[in-house]
Amino acid sequence: VARADIVTFSTQCHDDLGCATAISLAGVLAGARQIVVCINGIGERAGNTPLEEVVMAMNTRADLFNFTNGVDTTQIMRASKLVISCCGFQVPPNKAVVGANAFAHESGIHQDGMLKNASTYEIMRPESIGQVTTQLVLGKHSGRHAVKMRLSTLGYALTDNDITKAFERFKLLADRKKVITDADLEALVKDELVQPKERYTLAGLEVSCGTSGASATARINGPDGERSVTAKGSGPVDATYEAIDTILGVEGHRLVEYAINAVTEGIDALAEATVKIESAELGAENPQTQRTGRRLFLGHGADTDIVVASAKAYISALNKILAVTAAHAEENVSSEQRTSNQATA
Repeated sequence: VARADIVTFSTQCHDDLGCATAISLAGVLAGARQIVVCINGIGERAGNTPLEEVVMAMNTRADLFNFTNGVDTTQIMRASKLVISCCGFQVPPNKAVVGANAFAHESGIHQDGMLKNASTYEIMRPESIGQVTTQLVLGKHSGRHAVKMRLSTLGYALTDNDITKAFERFKLLADRKKVITDADLEALVKDELVQPKERYTLAGLEVSCGTSGASATARINGPDGERSVTAKGSGPVDATYEAIDTILGVEGHRLVEYAINAVTEGIDALAEATVKIESAELGAENPQTQRTGRRLFLGHGADTDIVVASAKAYISALNKILAVTAAHAEENVSSEQRTSNQATA
């Protein structure tokens, strides 16, 4: 190829046939010095080449790939969880590198080999991607300092005020759950601290349900104080969402995705709810098609009660809609004022 020495060859593969990582690595061996990747392999259709797979393949097989990529591999797991949180796309348990079962061993012969020599069945260690392990067990008798140190180990540099908020949530969870895991702590931090300041918060929720339907009484704190509404629905979550809609008065939206995931194992596991709400009214207009596209708002909520977690996630998403609506209203007022001032001048 003429003047090939002054350009950088790149690979950009989609995973339609499950070969994106292999083809990208083959591209490197063939002379490519740039790979287009996405964390967790997210992307259209079957997704893009997963960053974590390419990076760890190059690192673990440095004898074959004599190249460096500059990626801090100890941040891979945290980056993966952040993308899951922002996009709402869960990775399968058997996903390479970052899946929940990536370092799990169930077979007896595998477990025996692991106990004798970890490298027998693991080509890489969990610590190499930032998946830390600890013998420290947190529970209802754990103090603020222990929680602070554990969060620090997990990579969270929090202020004293944030530590206090996280510890308050920790104590509430510890009253309902015997052992608090790292996954529980991270879910609490995300639910309490990572979310933007919310206009409305859940103050209380009472639900009754059965074969004849469900009813929910939601209490929500807002700028005008606490309001309470009772609503009915086909199930506890539907009734809860009807009550929340009545209180917040948000219109022109619909629920397009709802998911519940257990953060940990056991009947007392912390549940994390994720919802996606579509708002056509806040969608941006495409200048080429002259059509207004939909806009999605993501909400998260965590609690040992799945209905409460669902309510928190729904309120979180609606708060974002309200924030964007308010911002648009302020922009319109400012625009009208500028137009008025120009006309006066």
